[in-house]
Amino acid sequence: MPFRIVGLTMFPSENLYHLAKATHSRVSSFENLNGKQGGGGLLNKGAKGAAFEYLLPAASRTLLDMTGSGIINRMWFTFADRSPAMLRSIRFQIFWDGATKPAVDVPFGDFFGAGLGRCVPFQSALLLNPRGRSFNCYFPMPFREGARVVLTNESRDQTAQFFFDIDFLTVEAQEDDVLYFHAYWTRQQSSEVGSDFVYLPRIEGRGRYLGVNFGVQRSPAYPGTGIEEGEVRLFIDGDTTNPTINGTGAEDYIGDGWGMGVYSSPYQGCTVADEASSEFCFYRFHVPDPIYFHQDFRAAIQQMGGARADHVRQLLEKGAALIPVTVGVGGETMHLLDMENPPSILDPDFPDGWVNFYRVDDWSATTYFYLDSPTSSLPPLEPVEFRL
Repeated sequence: MPFRIVGLTMFPSENLYHLAKATHSRVSSFENLNGKQGGGGLLNKGAKGAAFEYLLPAASRTLLDMTGSGIINRMWFTFADRSPAMLRSIRFQIFWDGATKPAVDVPFGDFFGAGLGRCVPFQSALLLNPRGRSFNCYFPMPFREGARVVLTNESRDQTAQFFFDIDFLTVEAQEDDVLYFHAYWTRQQSSEVGSDFVYLPRIEGRGRYLGVNFGVQRSPAYPGTGIEEGEVRLFIDGDTTNPTINGTGAEDYIGDGWGMGVYSSPYQGCTVADEASSEFCFYRFHVPDPIYFHQDFRAAIQQMGGARADHVRQLLEKGAALIPVTVGVGGETMHLLDMENPPSILDPDFPDGWVNFYRVDDWSATTYFYLDSPTSSLPPLEPVEFRL
């Protein structure tokens, strides 16, 4: 049976003047939790009475809790404290259809596009932060039997003052081919040189890979080198060793080239490219170019950088963990790992060209996908100490 995501198309699937039957518009905010009919503005005689609340350390707040069918179309938040520590300490969870395990279980900032907790202005079709002060989300999130959205402050001593609204529709019923929205966050600080960063472990079922928001803290072991040579690898429907979809580089994956630079566009962009702090954040959404799976799916990216041979040699001599994989020379590329006796980069006669090499950096990622189940087999969110 074909499947789809309600509302996730290049253009609206219905006329803006169409009045849908048995569909009701609601907004959940502190002025009217769960968007009750006629339940808004009850405090302070209808004047501004409950615009925000405070979330104390170790406290949780349920922002939406409803039963029945519907679709979340938009979320908006703003926090008084938008520091990286706060944005990584706030845990953001969404549960579908009465499930006890969340489909979304991620650090708040990373979910909303603030990779590494860096709150900067950017605009995409699905996430945007107009001036670096607010968080907007337009992922369509349909549900059949219910939806629950929860924030938890897992910081030790920081109180979070925040405002929010969640815009949703209630509908009579969802069709059988509608998928559930999921999001997963992970971080890999160290690994064996030559290993991929698996940013979405294997999930089973039918669905759609929507995209990813990466954050990279470049290791100080590789000064003066880029992190953008690693190729995104998408393993689809039974792929094991080799993927069906294999990219050509991280900057290529987000539609750029020859390094990372700040820009934003509807479906791809780079929000942070800070050479001084060695921090890089970038995103890609597969909306006009959908990625479907019918059996299983996982996603990874190679940890790989590049520099001139003399620079890579200096890094290696200083003890940096790296493995050269290619060198460009004379208009050709030498595939060092395919050679029976590859030359050593430490040899004086090693070609003087551009070298791509495996390396190890501090990677994190939030992956967005749709699945035919309200839950998955993915592990829960890592503790706040690991996130920070």
